[in-house]
Amino acid sequence: MQIITTAREMQQVCRALKMSRTLGFVPTMGALHDGHLSLVERALAECDAVAASIFVNPTQFAPGEDYEIYPRSFEDDCAKLEAAGTTLLFAPSAEEMYPAGATTFVEVAGLGDRLDGASRPGHFRGVATVVAKLFHIVGPERAYFGQKDAAQVAVLRAMIRDLNFPVQLVACPIVRERDGLAMSSRNRNLSASDRGRALILHRALHAASKLLERGETRAEALRRAMLEVFASDAEVRVDYAAIVDPSTLLPIADTSEGALIAVAAWVGSTRLIDNIVIESLREDKLVLESHFMEETHV
Repeated sequence: MQIITTAREMQQVCRALKMSRTLGFVPTMGALHDGHLSLVERALAECDAVAASIFVNPTQFAPGEDYEIYPRSFEDDCAKLEAAGTTLLFAPSAEEMYPAGATTFVEVAGLGDRLDGASRPGHFRGVATVVAKLFHIVGPERAYFGQKDAAQVAVLRAMIRDLNFPVQLVACPIVRERDGLAMSSRNRNLSASDRGRALILHRALHAASKLLERGETRAEALRRAMLEVFASDAEVRVDYAAIVDPSTLLPIADTSEGALIAVAAWVGSTRLIDNIVIESLREDKLVLESHFMEETHV
């Protein structure tokens, strides 16, 4: 695996590679877990070569958020990516990605202010900006993102459409621990007691999925079921429990035509997110795109 730290060299290497091979791309902020590696595996199955990036992007963190304590484990991450078969790793500095005097940002208006964008103003402007820069540097045919960050997926799909990026965004299923907790780099920041408490996000989504199995499609009924679960632990602070359109992230009243059911909560000082996506109706049974009913475990 070749490790590259400058944008110019990464562009040159990727351009030469694409003359004979298709290139997939897995952007990350490091602190890699099996969820990230599942993206690399998917990319390797669909592309001739895979580039990954490790960059903790400062512009997507607001003042007072966890940028300084975000988990970092570069050497371990490199070993995991190399073992997984990654071809190239782009690992720039903040100064490389944001040169002195840089004033250009990418903003997906409206969409970027919903769900996590409402809770974290400016977050998706930082995400869209850094991903646009990475797409420009790497130039992949396909880019792979985890469905756990469902709002991010919606924002980036809109950016790709609006700015005519020649890249296909591939959203991959959530990978969970055996007890159902969605894998996240931030899980490393949970204390032992908070790790057990964090399962409440999974339980809330499970309550909604059980109602769906019984034929309940009213969004408010599903939301009430999730909030009842959250109410069982006063130490968990709910950010949102939302039922929205997966593309627009706007609230919907009924899930019959599909929906994103998403939750976010603070467990201790750590903010966690999770979701399920209802893709369609088939023989009166809801099909869950994130395979919540048949979870992907490790």
